[in-house]
Amino acid sequence: MQESDIVIIGGGPSGLSTALHIARNFPHLIHRILILEKARYPRPKLCAGGLVMDAEVLLQRLGLDVCEVPHVDADRIRFDFEARGLSIRVPRRHALRVIRRDEFDYWLAKKAGIRGVEIREGITVKSVFPGQEGVLVKTDQGDFHAQVVVGADGSNGITRRCLFPNASLHTARVLEVITPSLKSSEGSGSPSDAYFDFSPVPENIAGYIWDFPTQIRGEAMRCWGIYDTNILADEGRPPLKERLATEMARFGFDLNHYEIKGHPIRWFSPENQMSMRRVLLVGDAAGADPLLGEGISIALGYGALAAREIGEAFAKNSFSFENYKSRVLKSPLGKALLTRWLLTHVIYPLKWKWFQILLWRILKPVVVLFAWIFVLNWGKRMQSTL
Repeated sequence: MQESDIVIIGGGPSGLSTALHIARNFPHLIHRILILEKARYPRPKLCAGGLVMDAEVLLQRLGLDVCEVPHVDADRIRFDFEARGLSIRVPRRHALRVIRRDEFDYWLAKKAGIRGVEIREGITVKSVFPGQEGVLVKTDQGDFHAQVVVGADGSNGITRRCLFPNASLHTARVLEVITPSLKSSEGSGSPSDAYFDFSPVPENIAGYIWDFPTQIRGEAMRCWGIYDTNILADEGRPPLKERLATEMARFGFDLNHYEIKGHPIRWFSPENQMSMRRVLLVGDAAGADPLLGEGISIALGYGALAAREIGEAFAKNSFSFENYKSRVLKSPLGKALLTRWLLTHVIYPLKWKWFQILLWRILKPVVVLFAWIFVLNWGKRMQSTL
């Protein structure tokens, strides 16, 4: 039996953020942290890789410069319905920074290692058993005993399944494709813009098609995908692949010529369970943004909140974590997630074409102002939790 006070299951952004925030705010706990990662860095990870401003704010407060990671900056974000809508620019900076998750996670893991966090790669967790005196973590390489376990193992992670086997699920479906970069003359798209198009909504696909600039080993590429929250799953709807293929064909791309990958995203709901005695959930295990499926900044934010909870638990020698969910919901991150959850249940069920046109084309100033106040910029308001 191997002993470690804090075992973090999963070495993605939420688990690494938890460790980095503990290292920053409770440095006496650094050498009591162990991260178990089932793969080996740099490992492939399906993700569009969009870093919004909130993610960069959280990383800067950790003393990290994400410019060290290979990236592409989008000058403008477009939110369209049938190729027309509103655009967002941020004065004197990029609107969206796009990374590849294999490179970003590896970079973040190296930063955690430099700060004294132990990471063991290639270990698969089989089960998690919380108890009054600690948590037993069974793996393919032996058993671990911890005072605290952080479930940072994603939408379908073993931690949540062991803790809450009968919990209700809210899971989106996603398809993703990488293609060569657009040329400025192709279609109506700009190669430096990131696009969200909500034209699938009237067809009962409660989400959008995206098209981001990205890079693969320094070569300019595009990341395409389609996101469906599944809240209109009881309605008739076309296959996601068919709808994505139609959109890509407008720009001269045949989806059949490219590798297509799919993955689920477990999204946030206020009814989601997030903890039990000695165990916390973070990142997608707790719930990603339901509106757009955005996960990286949300994961980093969960890590900050979990770190504070863990530091206080060791100071008080009390590990019930009974107030963790309440603190998440009352935090700037939680309020943003609640707003996005509410918007998800308004924007997508009101699927009429006229409503989508009204929202994305006519009410542009109202939508931008609301988003700026209630949906974005929560990272700047997280100062009290960092």
